Amino acid sequence: MSLSKRSVFAQHIRKLLADREKNYLSPFATLSSSSLGRAVKEVNYSGEFRLCFQRDRDRITHSKPFRRLKGKTQVFLSPIGDHFRTRLTHTLEVSQISRTIARALALNEDLTEAVALGHDLGHTPFGHFGEKALANIVPGGFHHAKQSERISQRMNLSLEVCSGIAKHSKGKGPILDDNMERYASTLEGQIVRVADIIAYLNHDLDDAGRAGMIKKDGVPLEISKVIGQTPKERLTVMVYDVIFSTSQLMEKDFNSATKRIYMSSEVTEAMSELRTFLFKHVYEDSKIMADYQKIYQICSKFFDFFSKNTDDLLRRLQIRELYDSSDKVVVDYISGMTDKFAFDLYDELFGG
Repeated sequence: MSLSKRSVFAQHIRKLLADREKNYLSPFATLSSSSLGRAVKEVNYSGEFRLCFQRDRDRITHSKPFRRLKGKTQVFLSPIGDHFRTRLTHTLEVSQISRTIARALALNEDLTEAVALGHDLGHTPFGHFGEKALANIVPGGFHHAKQSERISQRMNLSLEVCSGIAKHSKGKGPILDDNMERYASTLEGQIVRVADIIAYLNHDLDDAGRAGMIKKDGVPLEISKVIGQTPKERLTVMVYDVIFSTSQLMEKDFNSATKRIYMSSEVTEAMSELRTFLFKHVYEDSKIMADYQKIYQICSKFFDFFSKNTDDLLRRLQIRELYDSSDKVVVDYISGMTDKFAFDLYDELFGG
């Protein structure tokens, strides 16, 4: 088939897919045909079968930052055993939960999946210890959501995907409220914000039990009564609650309510209490925190060394000149490392 015929046929397929979105998706969904464009410049769709958010999703899954997530800590640094989560398995769980919710609400599944797969592209090695270390080292601070947004923009992803990635993080802040400055510009991006906490509350609790930090019946009873006692029960309750609570308002055109993703106050409160429980018994436990000084030293020495040795940085990045300020390029390099790469490089540069 000639190039011109392939281009015509691809255009035909894109139109069918775009029409399918218009005919099937909710009036509140973000249509690919309504995208605001890309972070840097528009791409040539000649000969392209995929719609814009499909293309973003594929670009993410084929990227180096995405592949490196398999070597980055979720919570437990260098865990013994094959079943502890990594940043990649966390991302895949967020993607699965996000897609389930988006499909049930007839929202754009491609956009939701792209945001979910890209939401942690800028996360540091060593989990939140690495993030905390860079936040204390780098002038102006560091946050993984902003770094993930930076990567998504450099990848020239759609503005809707970049927005969802930038606004996915909650920290210790409210899970849901009416402050729309916290949220992505689309309901699809907002789904990922909720799916992220659903995923990590469940899998971090599961991993903490596997590590012997929390007993099987260790979660306070008032929490378990609301969201269940097993991973399956908790996931089912949380996901169902998002779908039910949001669909009820969507059916009423949100009436006088803020147009956003919703959960019931009962389940939201139980999730907040579970998050507080995990911070106390897992994330800020003395056994976990004991690793922080080691991680801080590694990140600090890296930042100091590469800030003073940009020629070495250029050589390792295999580029001829800095594409941004030296601080930002150094942060790109450090935050992009896997745990093992960082440990090995530290040994190479500083002798262990």
